[in-house]
Amino acid sequence: MAKSIYVGNLPWSATEEQVKDLFAEYGAVLSVKLVNDRETGRARGFGFVEMEDADAAKAIEALEGSSFGGRTLRVNEAKPRAPRPRY
Repeated sequence: MAKSIYVGNLPWSATEEQVKDLFAEYGAVLSVKLVNDRETGRARGFGFVEMEDADAAKAIEALEGSSFGGRTLRVNEAKPRAPRPRY
């Protein structure tokens, strides 16, 4: 089964391809989605990587707190987004 991994504190310059290559060392990467600001289109410094369960566990353990592009990564299992109140 696939698991979604939250990747935070990415450098603004990071590309989906670079993030995919980083995680590919630990197994097959099913997808990478970096989040951009809706108004400016600029990277927001975080994203999500989808991998198989066993590979995801290895990647989270290996990459949490590691350095990437001069920044210390935050890597953990993605939690479902809390519903936002509608106004």
